[in-house]
Amino acid sequence: MPPIRAAVPTLAEARALLVGLRRAVDGERDAIAAELAGEEPDAALLDLVSEPFASVDDVDERLARTESYLRERGDRRAVFLTVYSRMTATVRTAIDDGAFVDPEWAAAYLVAFAERYRRALVAFERRAFDSLPRPWLLAFGAAARGETLVAQDALLGINAHITYDLTYTLGDVGIDPDRGDKHEDHDRINAVLARLVQTAQDALVEAYDAVGIAGIDRLFHPLDDRLALLGLRGVREFAWRNAVLRADLPRWVGEPYVDWRTETVATGAAAVVLAPEFDAAESARLRDAEADADVANAFGEAVRRRI
Repeated sequence: MPPIRAAVPTLAEARALLVGLRRAVDGERDAIAAELAGEEPDAALLDLVSEPFASVDDVDERLARTESYLRERGDRRAVFLTVYSRMTATVRTAIDDGAFVDPEWAAAYLVAFAERYRRALVAFERRAFDSLPRPWLLAFGAAARGETLVAQDALLGINAHITYDLTYTLGDVGIDPDRGDKHEDHDRINAVLARLVQTAQDALVEAYDAVGIAGIDRLFHPLDDRLALLGLRGVREFAWRNAVLRADLPRWVGEPYVDWRTETVATGAAAVVLAPEFDAAESARLRDAEADADVANAFGEAVRRRI
């Protein structure tokens, strides 16, 4: 795709940009810092994720352990990891089965993708909020406060990792040489992401139904349409077009433009997830119902049954 065409926002991206420009996060940083001021970073969690990932097997094993650790502690950051650790295991199996044109590039892609998440998680846990991308600050901050629904926690993590991190993952592993082959493998990984997001959507509805909370299917269905304002397919294409711009334009213009639009679009999407289309009374009712039920664990069990 020619760089000039890749640089022009779609209508959905333009909408997300407008929302993102209006969503300030400076107050968010201050509020989270104040809330966590009396809490020490979790040393056991940092032991799990402090070191960079070394291989596909290492990613698979440590993400699963981290998800279990957070879930056992009732930490809402486990909700996104429930989906992401399964995605990693699925891509690992596809690599082992020879599903990719360039399996070494696909493996590097998986590790680089996980590294983006790991670094964000470590930064948040170490209270290095100024170094956190805005979409991750909003996602982790919401999980820490516990004022969101499990469905929102899942969406916020998916948005930050796909809408924001995927652009930079492609830059980390490179889209050249053999760009056509790499694009094909990127699309194959996208297919895994699409299946996992559909699984998450179905599992969320099942989990809420299982604990007797009605209405979540109406409020969050379909998940794909809410994701990043662009739809999941649009997000994946957005990341590839950003990678093309970073690769083909002069660094002085390509990188600042891609950085600005990636963070702004992902922040706009997070703002939409945090302000779903139902009123305050209904939101309070759902949060109260969640408080009396273990929706996060019900979601995890639903995901496991479906994979």
